[in-house]
Amino acid sequence: MEEPKDYWYEESSGIDRCKVPSIVNDFNANYPSIVDRFYTKLYHVPSNNPEESLQVLFHSNRICLIGLAKSHVAFQKGIRSVSYEVGKCDRSVNKVSGRKKSGGMILQADSTIALVTCQDDTVYKIRSCVQGKLVEVNERITADPELMKIEGEGFVAVVMPKIEHCETMKAKLLSYDAYQTIKLK
Repeated sequence: MEEPKDYWYEESSGIDRCKVPSIVNDFNANYPSIVDRFYTKLYHVPSNNPEESLQVLFHSNRICLIGLAKSHVAFQKGIRSVSYEVGKCDRSVNKVSGRKKSGGMILQADSTIALVTCQDDTVYKIRSCVQGKLVEVNERITADPELMKIEGEGFVAVVMPKIEHCETMKAKLLSYDAYQTIKLK
């Protein structure tokens, strides 16, 4: 197999006959991730347990990805399993349909979405942090809890708040900068 070279593809039958640069040599390793480009990072820090912080990735289309913040104590203890069976309700059987996501479970900001069990048998409740409809749960993290460490991939659930609740919800959560100042204290 030959080595990649600085190839230029010259458009012979185009409008501008413009040159297209090589994707091999023009790769930018510092290009922002999808999460950094399209989501606003918001955080919920419980006043009674600040080490159990949760992250909410808020997209411009109102979709919220709920997950553990990087500083959550479960990451230090090691996550053994994730379960969507909370009380009498199994969040993994949630089925939605249509543009308005009818059939989705209604969640309050303090509703438990999942239970995370650590290596030392400590169980942490993952709360919604957002009032809205449960659109989807991330079944991949039940099979491989290590995925929870990857931002954007390791979300616990997708929640869609109502349009009229978005601004109030954002006001109740911490911005990335505010969270960093709290975390450093």
